[in-house]
Amino acid sequence: MTTEDTTRTPAGRYQEPQQQDRGPGRGRQEHERQRDGREPAHERGREECEQGQEQDQELNVFAQLCPSREMFAELADKWSLLILMSLSACGPQRFSELQRGIGGVSRKMLTQSLRTLERDGLVLRTVFPETPPRVVYDLLPLGRELAELVSPIGRWTERRARQMLEAREEFDAVHAEG
Repeated sequence: MTTEDTTRTPAGRYQEPQQQDRGPGRGRQEHERQRDGREPAHERGREECEQGQEQDQELNVFAQLCPSREMFAELADKWSLLILMSLSACGPQRFSELQRGIGGVSRKMLTQSLRTLERDGLVLRTVFPETPPRVVYDLLPLGRELAELVSPIGRWTERRARQMLEAREEFDAVHAEG
């Protein structure tokens, strides 16, 4: 690269100029855009997400302002996934059973996660008119569907955790400050 190929930033660092035309060796995203006439999923914005809602099309979790992104983030919370997996494996459970079965979850986090899952139509909270009141949590069909998708990831993680821990140790050894 010659000095003509670079520009100097205010901080004094050199930066490659923006390429206008990549020619025949276009990147993958450009190829995808040309092939199906649409931007890649992670480049589509709120407008497309909103249009998708109006036209009953798929939402886009890659779009920053799309409501599906928020839902995805909530579901990716470790407590939510563990709650779904526990209810799927053990069936309906009381709060204390869930808390015992999911090691390390605080009452506050379990309450918040259950409330979110209930609000999103994944978990059913049933209060029995007894003294003292008995509350049981169970999966709704949507929650059962999601639990069936998530449970294999949990099993895969249990099978591969040792390999991942070894990889971490190797990475840390190579990248240790010294």
